[in-house]
Amino acid sequence: MEFKNTALGIELGSTRIKAVLIDKDHIPVASGEFEWENKLVDGIWTYSTDLIHEGIRGCFASLKEDVFKRYGKKLDTVGAIGISAMMHGYLPFDKDGTQLAGFRTWRNTITGEAAEKLTDLFGFNIPQRWSIAHLYQAYLNKEDHVKDIDFLTTLAGYIHRRLTGEKVMGVGEASGMFPIDSDTCDYREDLIAKFDALTGMDLRNILPRVLSAGEYAGVLTSEGALFLDPTGDLKPGIPVAPCEGDAGTGMVATDSVRVRTGNVSAGTSDFAMIVVDHNLGVHREIDMVTTPDGAPVAMVHCNNCTSDINAWVNLFGEFGELMGIKADKGELFTKLFKIALEGDPDCGGLMSFNYFSGEGVTDLDEGRPVFLRTPDSSFTLANFMRTHLLSALATLKIGMDILQGTENVTIDKLYGHGGFFKTPEVGQKMLSAAVDAPVSVMETAGEGGPYGMALLAGYMLWKEEGETLPDYLDNNVFSDSKSTTIMADEKDVAGFRSFLTKYKDALKVEKTATEVY
Repeated sequence: MEFKNTALGIELGSTRIKAVLIDKDHIPVASGEFEWENKLVDGIWTYSTDLIHEGIRGCFASLKEDVFKRYGKKLDTVGAIGISAMMHGYLPFDKDGTQLAGFRTWRNTITGEAAEKLTDLFGFNIPQRWSIAHLYQAYLNKEDHVKDIDFLTTLAGYIHRRLTGEKVMGVGEASGMFPIDSDTCDYREDLIAKFDALTGMDLRNILPRVLSAGEYAGVLTSEGALFLDPTGDLKPGIPVAPCEGDAGTGMVATDSVRVRTGNVSAGTSDFAMIVVDHNLGVHREIDMVTTPDGAPVAMVHCNNCTSDINAWVNLFGEFGELMGIKADKGELFTKLFKIALEGDPDCGGLMSFNYFSGEGVTDLDEGRPVFLRTPDSSFTLANFMRTHLLSALATLKIGMDILQGTENVTIDKLYGHGGFFKTPEVGQKMLSAAVDAPVSVMETAGEGGPYGMALLAGYMLWKEEGETLPDYLDNNVFSDSKSTTIMADEKDVAGFRSFLTKYKDALKVEKTATEVY
């Protein structure tokens, strides 16, 4: 194994930090991971700085261990590195590099006033989780640290700066901080001017500089190498790609960066990314972001997806142990997902809301996981699991209906990836029922975002002169890729439609739950 002919992608996801090392044929050759979880501290979803540092180092140490087991060599260099992470959020620093406030993640729904006012001012939808909404809300709240902000970034941007010293990020990640002009692949200058006039800030100098996929975004410094690998084995000087968000890396990992292609990432949160071919109206449910090379993307983002499913599976696991059965977690997920296929198409009168946190699409600033059933419902395990799988996609479906219906967005290809699709066929069939279209899953879908980030690092390193990102992926990475495609039966499509109607009617129950409990 010649490590200089590899590219490394590391992604800090919601529940796992994962590293994927690929060779020049874009095949994963080693991986590492670190499990973590966010915490609700003083009403704010966050990860501590110490945990961020421990996590990224633990992930890299796990990768080194895997490399040594496979190849008998110590990992001391790679051809290129790329960092990606959960998009959005708020990480402000002063001119000395001191962090001014705890990390506020995408999961927070505490910026409603700012998001509404900026959307009106810009004529452009600003969701609550966007960095600019967090900044303006802190300004409206008169938080003392705002006057000292010299640099505002995201989690990916923070790690990138620790590795390289550079205040930069990829355009896809930047599009979750502030609106982007796809023609210039930079922040919209007219909206920068409006924000500066509103607040008196010099926003251009506070935000990271924007780069497109394929550009060089610095090199690993001596300090950065020790930050990532405190053992001192990792050598400095490695080229680093523009950092990206998990939405962009998901698009790359599923070859969904061309116009009229799309993907759905479903894990702790779920979101659909559709590369559009025409301008859309302003919808609170739809974010306009970009691909890593700057093409406009309509994004339906939902804060909640599999957390409630995971909680119920853990409960079933506890019951199994009580009965003397020690079930493998992966097998338990597989069996419970598969039995959902035996449930009634409309879930037999059962209903659930998977809201661990607030949900912007349905106008809820807080969440309460709720399960409901009528006295005459068909309360079976199959219907119970199917209810939770459909509930995980219901909010996404509300946004997709706006794209496919109101805005007439055409989707030629739709790929699924993330934990929701790990069990063969089940997640695909449920999503297909939701969108009434075929859904494909690639055999590499399990690698997800870190694989996509590794591909972006490889694109920077190995692309031909003038080769676009879509062409590079089509010609060099996915030309021989294998995938499975599933189209739901009409009864499943009709069943989801019926479930969604009841879901919308019952939303008042969820809202009441947040008010009284």
